[in-house]
Amino acid sequence: MTGETISLRLGDRQVAEYAWQPSLPAAVSPRPFLHPVRTLAGTEVTESMPADHLHHLGVSVAVADVGGANFWGGRTFVPGRGPVHLPNHGTQRHHRWTTRDAGSIRHELRWIGPAGADLVRERRRIAALPLDGRAWALDFGFELTNVTGEPLAFASPATNGRPGAGYGGFFWRARRGDRRVHVLGPDRTGERRLHGKRTAWLALSGTSTDPWTLIFVPSRADLWFVRSRDYAGVGSSLAWDQPLVVASGTALRRRIITVVADGRLRTREVADLAGEVTALHDGWPP
Repeated sequence: MTGETISLRLGDRQVAEYAWQPSLPAAVSPRPFLHPVRTLAGTEVTESMPADHLHHLGVSVAVADVGGANFWGGRTFVPGRGPVHLPNHGTQRHHRWTTRDAGSIRHELRWIGPAGADLVRERRRIAALPLDGRAWALDFGFELTNVTGEPLAFASPATNGRPGAGYGGFFWRARRGDRRVHVLGPDRTGERRLHGKRTAWLALSGTSTDPWTLIFVPSRADLWFVRSRDYAGVGSSLAWDQPLVVASGTALRRRIITVVADGRLRTREVADLAGEVTALHDGWPP
């Protein structure tokens, strides 16, 4: 997968593009990503390399600190110094395909640290699932195996001393436009009430000319990292309060299904769709 873009389709609709661009600057931590992701009506609901955060690449798996290597991109938080630029960026490289068709992709990746050594081997599955005439679902699962000879810590700026910055894992940079983005949960609303919380689902709703709704339903209820004011983004955090340490030769697994819908859906509609896709998590991992 060298400089390649693959389309994900549902019938005759192209709903997402999956890209690997090896020429990206090292400082963005190059990795495969989905962009653009579209609703069934064709509205784009991702952003890639926006001016405010060049290292935000649509939908990807990104971790700020994996054994000291930055697989998120941008600056690194250093206690006592704050965010600084360091030559510590890693790269996620495609290794081999296991499945590749119009509606689904499975492949293996190598997470390579700045010194050139493999730190993680990943198995990733992405599939486009039909729901109804207004919505479809992006099924994104990954398994990260520590291939070093020692325990490997997955950390975040928060675990390194920056309060509230527990990002790292699955991350979706959404298209905000010039209108407010609303954040919904099962029993609360708003960024402040959902950031750093654990819920069965979380939704973003855009109120631009072409409104849209994204509903994130995880297989495991990690804490949410969510932004809606300075930019729009949602992540499922692997390491919020403390590093997640993975023993040598063992793996961590996560899966998140995202409903991509046209229109600004009401809370009841969101909850119904979230319940519908929750059942799809049965039997994970495949």
